[in-house]
Amino acid sequence: QVQLVESEGGLVQAGGSLRLSCAASGNIFSINDMSWYRQAPGNERELVAVLTFGGSPNYGDSVKGRFTISRDNAKNTAYLQMNSLKPEDTAVYYCNAHYSSRPRTGFIEVWGQGTLVTVSS
Repeated sequence: QVQLVESEGGLVQAGGSLRLSCAASGNIFSINDMSWYRQAPGNERELVAVLTFGGSPNYGDSVKGRFTISRDNAKNTAYLQMNSLKPEDTAVYYCNAHYSSRPRTGFIEVWGQGTLVTVSS
C-alpha cells in the first residue's frame, strides 16, 4: 500500500508565497506522475499542476506563471511552489499520484488527505 503525505498548508496574505510538499511512501516500484488538485467550497476539484516522469509540467490556466511543480524522484516527493497568491487560490489542495508496485503492471491511483491553503486579502 502506498500513502501520500502532504505538508501543512496555512494562512498566507495575498501576494505571498507558500510551498507544499507531497511524499509518497510504501511499496513503490515506480511513479508515473504526480500532480496537485484543489477544491474550493462549492466548487469541483480542479487540476492545478501535473508532472509526468521525464515529462514537462502542465498547469491549470488559473495558476500558470505563478505556480511551479517539481519532483525529487529519489525521495518520491513532489513540491508545489505557489507565488503571487490570490484569495481565489484558497482551497483544499490534494496530492495525486499514479504508481506501480511491481514491474510490468498497471498504475494505481492514490490521493493524499488534502491540506488547506487560505489566502487573505
